[in-house]
Amino acid sequence: MSFSKLFRKKNVQDILDQVKRNNADDSHHSLGKHLTARDLTAFGIAAIIGAGIFSTIGKASADGGPAVIFLFLFTALACSFAAFAYAEFASMVPVSGSAYTYSYVAFGEIIAWIIGWALIMEYAIGNITVAISWSDYFTGLLQSGGIHLPQWVQMDYLTASKGFNEATALMRGGKTFENLDAALQSAYTAWTTSPTIGSLHLVADLPALLIIVIITALVYRGMKESRNASNLMVVIKLCIILLVIAVGIFYVDTANWDPFAPNGVGGILKGVSAVFFAYIGFDAISTTAEECKDPQRDLPKGMMWAIIICTILYVIIALVLTGMVHYSDLNVGDPLAFVFEKLDLKWMSGIIAVSAVVAMASVLLVFQMGQPRIWMSMSRDGLLPKRFSKVHPKYKTPSYATIVTGFVVAIPALFLNLTMVTDLCSIGTLFAFVLVCAGVLVLQNKPDIPRGKFKTPYVNSKYIFPLLLIVGATIAFTVNKEATMGFINNEKQINDPAAIVTSLNENQTKEVYTFLIEKSENKETTDLEHLLSQFQEDEAQYKTIVDSLPIDNSLKYESGFGLFKHKIPMWIFLITLLGLTVWSFRKNLSLIPLLGLVCCLYMMAELSVWNWIYFTIWLLIGLSIYFGFSRKNSNLNFTELKNTIED
Repeated sequence: MSFSKLFRKKNVQDILDQVKRNNADDSHHSLGKHLTARDLTAFGIAAIIGAGIFSTIGKASADGGPAVIFLFLFTALACSFAAFAYAEFASMVPVSGSAYTYSYVAFGEIIAWIIGWALIMEYAIGNITVAISWSDYFTGLLQSGGIHLPQWVQMDYLTASKGFNEATALMRGGKTFENLDAALQSAYTAWTTSPTIGSLHLVADLPALLIIVIITALVYRGMKESRNASNLMVVIKLCIILLVIAVGIFYVDTANWDPFAPNGVGGILKGVSAVFFAYIGFDAISTTAEECKDPQRDLPKGMMWAIIICTILYVIIALVLTGMVHYSDLNVGDPLAFVFEKLDLKWMSGIIAVSAVVAMASVLLVFQMGQPRIWMSMSRDGLLPKRFSKVHPKYKTPSYATIVTGFVVAIPALFLNLTMVTDLCSIGTLFAFVLVCAGVLVLQNKPDIPRGKFKTPYVNSKYIFPLLLIVGATIAFTVNKEATMGFINNEKQINDPAAIVTSLNENQTKEVYTFLIEKSENKETTDLEHLLSQFQEDEAQYKTIVDSLPIDNSLKYESGFGLFKHKIPMWIFLITLLGLTVWSFRKNLSLIPLLGLVCCLYMMAELSVWNWIYFTIWLLIGLSIYFGFSRKNSNLNFTELKNTIED
C-alpha cells in the first residue's frame, strides 16, 4: 500500500459538479432546499442555548465565580475564530459534510476519515449529554406536578453505581444519609431500590430514551418540519431567557460579585469543558449546506449571528445568576430554577423548568439532524456502506442514516455518565475545529482552489504571533510565576477532603477519625469529611493537618507520574505552539484561523488526560474500520484503479 494514497484529496470542482448532478436528480440524491440565513441563525441558537445555559453554567460559575464571564468571552472568541474558518470552507464547498468534507479537500482521505469519525462521536455523545440533561429537567417537572417516577428509571447506570460507592464511603466515614448532597442521595436510592437480575442492577434513563425517539422521528420526517419546530422552540426559550434576565436583575446583590474571581485564573479555567460545551453546535449548521437556498451567502451569516447573540445572553445570565446568589451555591444541575426557588419565586422555577425542556429538545433536534448528514457524505465517498447515503424519496432526508443515529444515541443514553460524555463531546468537537482552522491555513496560498463569496480577513501573523507568544511567556513567568514553576517542576499537589476520605478503607477511616477528633473543637460529629474540611479555609493549616494524618502519602498527595500524566496534554500544546510559531513565520499564515487553532488546542489541553485516552481509543477503532473497509471501497480508490487500467 502506497503511503501517499492515504492522503489522496478530493477536488473542489469535482465536489461542486457532483452537487449539481445531485440537485438535478430529484428522485434519489437531492435534499430539499428550505433554509435561509434567518433559519440558520435560529438553528445555531437552538444548538447553542440548551444544556449550557440551563445546566453546565452552574458548575462553571461555582468554580470561577462571577469572573466566569471571561471564560464565556474567551470561548466565544475561540469559537468565532473557528467559525470564520468554517464559514470560508462552507462558502468554498457548499455541501453536507461539515469539517469532514473540508478536511478531505485540505488534508486527504485518512485525515477526513479521522475527522468524520470524531464528528460521529461529537454529535452522538453530544446528544446523549443533552438527552440526559433533558431527562433531569423533565422528571423534575413531573415531580413538581405530583408525578414521582422511581429513581432507577430516571438515572443512568454509571451515575447510580458511582454515586452508590461514593455515598457508601462517605457514610462509612460517619456522614449520615440525610447529610449527603441530593445527587448522591438520588444515586444511592436508585441503586438500592432497582430491580436486579443476579448481581446486575437494572438502572436506565427511560425519559432520555423517549425524547430521542421523538426527535429522531421528527428529523426523519423532513427538513421543513424540523425547521418549523426549531424556530418555534427558539422563540419560546429566548422569551423565557429574557424574562429570567428582566426579573432576576431586580434581585441582584452586587455584594455577591465580591470577590469577582475567588479561585483565580485556575478556577475560571476549570470550567473550560462545561463552558465550551455550551457553545458547540454552531458547526452543525454547516452540515445543512445542501439544504440552504444560498449556502455561500447565508451559512457565514448564520454562524456569526448565532455566536454573537448567544454570547451576549450567556454573559448577562452569568452576571445575573452570580449576583442573585453566592457563586458557591450554584454547583447544581438546574441553576436557573434553583436561584428563583431559593428566592421563593417558585412560579419562575416552574416556567424555567418548562422552557429548559423545550430548549434542550431544540438542541437534540439540531444535533440529531447533523450526524446523519455526516454519515451521508462519508457514504457518498464510499467510506461507509451505500445505504447511509440513501435519501427518502418523499421526505428528502437521509432516512437510513437518521434511523441508525437514533439507535446510536438512544442506547448509550440509558447507561452513560453525564460528565464523561460532556468531556468526550468537547474533545471531539475541538479536534474538528483544530483541523478546520488548519485546513484554511493549508489552502490559503493555493491559487488553484475555487473561492466562495466569503473569505476570512487576512492579517499576516509572521511577527504578531511570535510577539503574542513572548507576551504570554512573560506573563506566565512573572504574574503567574508560582503556578508556572509548579507545573514545570511537577510539584506535588494536596488532595481535597472528599478525595482523601473516599480513598480510605475501613481501618484507615477509623484511624483518621480518631486523629482528627482530637484536633477538632467539635467532638460530637461523626462526619469525617466535615472534620477534615473545617481546616481547609487556612491553606497552611490544612497542609499541616494532612501531613500529620496516619496514612500513606500517596493518599494525601498526587505526585510523580500520577500527577505528570494529567499535564501531558498541556505539554503537547506547548510543543505544538513552538511548531506553529515557526510555521507562521515561514509561511506568513493568516492570523484569525491560526488563533482559532491555538485557542481550540489550548482548550483541548485543559481537558483531562483520560479524555485524550478515551478519544484515542475511539480513533483507533475508527482507523481499524478505515483500513478494513473504507480504504478499498473509497470512490477515489476506484478512480485510481480505473485510471491505472486505462493507462
